[in-house]
Amino acid sequence: MSINPMTYEAQFFGFTPQTFMLRIYFAFQDHLSHIMLVVEKVILNKLQNICPSLTPTLIRRSTEKFFAFMKERFDNQFTKMEKSLLSTVLSIPKNICLPENKFQEEFCYTAKQFQELENEISQLERELKAEMCAEQALQTELEEQKIVQGHLEGILQWFDGLDNIGRNEGTGNLKESFAALTKTAAKLHNIVQEVEDKMNRLRK
Repeated sequence: MSINPMTYEAQFFGFTPQTFMLRIYFAFQDHLSHIMLVVEKVILNKLQNICPSLTPTLIRRSTEKFFAFMKERFDNQFTKMEKSLLSTVLSIPKNICLPENKFQEEFCYTAKQFQELENEISQLERELKAEMCAEQALQTELEEQKIVQGHLEGILQWFDGLDNIGRNEGTGNLKESFAALTKTAAKLHNIVQEVEDKMNRLRK
């Protein structure tokens, strides 16, 4: 039997051509063995009474020799038939592409090109992962900014409330009041500093 795997033919037929030929070979051998047994039985029935010297053992030896002769001739003929069928009927020409492989024929890549594509895909995956991480960081920062903005709006509302209360109480503009308080606090700080300096000199 042929040792050529013929994988492309197996893809097309659904079975390997060698398996097909092997089944034919075994089927013929089984049929030949069955025929030899039938012939042996007929010879035994027809000639046993005519020629008593033809014993079943002798007839069996003769049929076995005939079977071996037929098997040898068949093996020789089958080998020729196998080579012919495997190279013609059961073989797909090299220039033929199966429909399901058209895509591979149109987009054929060498091992180097395939590796380059793999590297490019890996690089794109890394870039995508980095962008996703950056997007997540920006999203987190945006949420924090929203929280800070909410606090600032609350403080502004509180200042507006103080300003309204000051106007209602006749204390004038809140900004001016804060400016005056700031100046007063600065003066008080200077006075305290002078008092501390004098106390230090007295202690010495």
